[in-house]
Amino acid sequence: MWFGEVPVAAAEGAILVHSIRFGKTALKKGRILSAEDTAAISAADIDEITVVRLEPGDVREDPAAGRIAAAAAGAGISGSPPFTGRANLFADTKGLLVFDRDRVDRLNMIDESITIGTLPRFAVVEPRQMIATVKIIPFAVPEDALARCAAIAAEGEPLLRVVPFRALSVGLVQTRLPGLKESILDKTRDVTLGRLDALGCHLACERRCAHRTAELTQEIAATVAEGVDLVLVHGASAIADRRDVIPAAIVAAGGSIEHFGMPVDPGNLLLLGHVGETVVLGLPGCARSPKVNGFDWVLERIVAGVPVGPREIMAMGVGGLLAEIPARGQPRAATEAGADKKGAAKPPPGPRIAAILLAAGKSSRMGSNKMLEEIDGVPMVARTAQRLLSSRARPVIAVLGNMADSVDAAIGKLPVERVRNPNFAEGLSTSLKAGLAALPVECDGAIICLGDMPLITGRDLDKLAAAFNPLEGRAIVVPVRDGKRGNPVLWARRFFHEMSALAGDVGARHLIGEHAELVAEVEMDSDSILVDIDTPDALAALRGAVKTTG
Repeated sequence: MWFGEVPVAAAEGAILVHSIRFGKTALKKGRILSAEDTAAISAADIDEITVVRLEPGDVREDPAAGRIAAAAAGAGISGSPPFTGRANLFADTKGLLVFDRDRVDRLNMIDESITIGTLPRFAVVEPRQMIATVKIIPFAVPEDALARCAAIAAEGEPLLRVVPFRALSVGLVQTRLPGLKESILDKTRDVTLGRLDALGCHLACERRCAHRTAELTQEIAATVAEGVDLVLVHGASAIADRRDVIPAAIVAAGGSIEHFGMPVDPGNLLLLGHVGETVVLGLPGCARSPKVNGFDWVLERIVAGVPVGPREIMAMGVGGLLAEIPARGQPRAATEAGADKKGAAKPPPGPRIAAILLAAGKSSRMGSNKMLEEIDGVPMVARTAQRLLSSRARPVIAVLGNMADSVDAAIGKLPVERVRNPNFAEGLSTSLKAGLAALPVECDGAIICLGDMPLITGRDLDKLAAAFNPLEGRAIVVPVRDGKRGNPVLWARRFFHEMSALAGDVGARHLIGEHAELVAEVEMDSDSILVDIDTPDALAALRGAVKTTG
């Protein structure tokens, strides 16, 4: 790849290295310069520019990133279209992120220009959560280095996979000592229920007995006999030795002790055993708390069906000091945080993108409320909402105004939040304000979608989200089809204040021109971004097209 300054007249066909702006024109870095571009640059009295020219064997950044991402993505993972050399990977299901750290390191050692970053190994991930990103640093990379990286990513099996949690049945046995309040055991049960529920498991039975080997043996055996997948034993006193009450009871019930202790604090005194094929865990005292501890790490692997034995437990020491990390996430602390009993999933790392569906207008050109007009049997507003829900954007917030009750009913049971705009008659800006005010405070950006765009797809929206990166100068992401800009547009939070200050029947389109240097255009695969339905003729044409393609 050749890099350097050239006269503008000699730059046609080269790749622009740095964004330039002159007058009302802005050319973004990475653009392949056309004859029209170089003529416009020359007319602006710019004599030289820095460009890149590809050489034989070079592969451009987007195809390169997409190739490695495709090779690395295993079961439970999907990717977004690459943009500016970055290809993001997302979890398709809730589960554990599993990969070989050595292979990740080997891939990153091949060439400084080819990188992959991931969440921590065995991280619990939610559907639609970003779990890894492939980034090509320059505008192109050598084919030989790319091929070596892709080979490592696909070596034997894809590098990354998400293992879904299984709906295990669990038995809980708790022991008592004199003076131990029953309320403590009740709280322990509730905390355990929260942990299991967060992983999609259920508590099949609970037993309580004295903290004596003979009685505990009977309760463990009876719990195993019920056919549960996992037995948890909370002792009234911490396990001090392999010959203590809990391990002795497991052995007396016909089982064996596989491992005692772990290099995770809190969680050191965890015990792993079996009775037949049933796993039995003797729990450390910290497991009575909803805060993350070593028990969580073992439980998550068991529920995902990922092997966890002595070797795996003894390898948990790196990163195992949890006690002195107050900022560490505590996904089980639902009761402490005031969440509902099922707990609330932590928002995924990386940009959090919401979607606002503007469905409050008067539809004056249609002659009826177009949100309620049916397309192939589905109200337009519901059809557009379904398309938004098929993307990774969350939450989806619909702004209602004109005939709000009817539009609300048309959306029905779709998981769309509703907010009403009593001032809808004053114009589009009022609905935009209402939608922005309803966004979560942790939202990094929002896709603003008109309710009369029933042909957009979740893939369209996810392409916008994949391009969004305010730190890299892509704070407004605009869809483009054959040179024409369309809707919806993705806006970074930094613009919410300006958008909320608008008045009348106007949107935020003028802000795109005012912040041209922060705009990223994304080429789309269809004309859906250019289709909105304002008139009866447009509606009739759309119905005919949908009927024909259907």
